[in-house]
Amino acid sequence: MAKVSVNKHQPVYQMPTNPAAVRTKKYALPTQKYISLAMRYFFKTQLKWVLVPVALILINAVISLTGIYPNLWIYITVVVASILYVLFWLIQFTGITQLAQYKPMFEKFSYEIDNRQIIMKLNMKEGSVMKWEQILEGYKDKDAYVLVISKGQFLHLPFNIFTSEHDIKVFERILKQKEILKA
Repeated sequence: MAKVSVNKHQPVYQMPTNPAAVRTKKYALPTQKYISLAMRYFFKTQLKWVLVPVALILINAVISLTGIYPNLWIYITVVVASILYVLFWLIQFTGITQLAQYKPMFEKFSYEIDNRQIIMKLNMKEGSVMKWEQILEGYKDKDAYVLVISKGQFLHLPFNIFTSEHDIKVFERILKQKEILKA
């Protein structure tokens, strides 16, 4: 990387650019959109755990109907515990939007995307590099591409931040080559 010094105390590194990279307009992820994306991904990944409360209710129903141990408290406990679990994660994802250490997730970035990496630029001199290996999965939403980095971290790239239809097609081709987006 080329070193471009702003002052003598803090060097700033200028990101190398690829002339064939897809460049986007600046975009900041809205906090409400983040919460909805995080909850949707949470439900998608936790779907298998829905079977636990259902199994507990069914087991209790069988035990109650046979007369071995009739009770109603298990129904209430299972429903309340399930609601509290979902509320816990909703509070966690809402809290992330308020914490200072997660503030960079909600700043305006412009993106440069190529086959090697995604460069997230805060301005011409500051930014960070994300390798494709860091992305767990991706999907195409009705208005954007969503790249999942972890349970609570996403890159949300709406179609309107791309400068042309050609850039969208190139980006989608890169995602398919990297096997992030299923064909």
